[in-house]
Amino acid sequence: MNPLLDNIAWNTLSGAHAGFATGTDRARRYAPGFSPIVGFAKPQQPDLADLAPFCEPGDHFYCMDWSGSAPAGWQIDLDSTMFRMVWQGALPDDDPQLDAVALRPEHAAQAVELAALTRPGPFGPRTPELGDYFGCFEGDRLIAMAGERMCAGTLREISGVCTHPDFQGRGLARRLAAKLIRRQLQRGETPFLHVMRDNEGAHALYARMGFRDHREVVVRVISPC
Repeated sequence: MNPLLDNIAWNTLSGAHAGFATGTDRARRYAPGFSPIVGFAKPQQPDLADLAPFCEPGDHFYCMDWSGSAPAGWQIDLDSTMFRMVWQGALPDDDPQLDAVALRPEHAAQAVELAALTRPGPFGPRTPELGDYFGCFEGDRLIAMAGERMCAGTLREISGVCTHPDFQGRGLARRLAAKLIRRQLQRGETPFLHVMRDNEGAHALYARMGFRDHREVVVRVISPC
């Protein structure tokens, strides 16, 4: 398995997405407006002191692959685990019946609203700038979306997969994810994603699609105090 996956946040923020991030050679975060994710060169010894100058009042960050107590000046707001899953399936079929629209900056407000309602993971108004994002619309209303977030080497994350509760049962988010997976595989990339431990339905769905567990990892929401 690609070793970049075991510290994917850092390898993304210090690599392909360095231009979307800020920080030091020990601690980095996505810039404000993007997904509130942080990464550390040594994830089991996170240098939160290095991160502090790049924080703003009210910031809350998602932090992966770190267990242990919080240092002075920081607090742990949520402590859980999630599955990091990697694609091992075949190339998904083309889906010409899927009416998928590439999301653009003018869709940002609707994307943030849908993410706030469905909570697919950390999301910001500029998150769709991190990769390809597609959505399904009912009239002018965004009702489902899926996109790409972290990346390192040939690894490419599927993220922001969600459907408005009023439009579930059509398989829209799954089909959007499959569209992205197909595009990634055709580019020679390896799709991966994260799913929270208690989201058993999504975990089972991704397994049926062709993802397999890489490992279960710690995920925390942390904030300066």
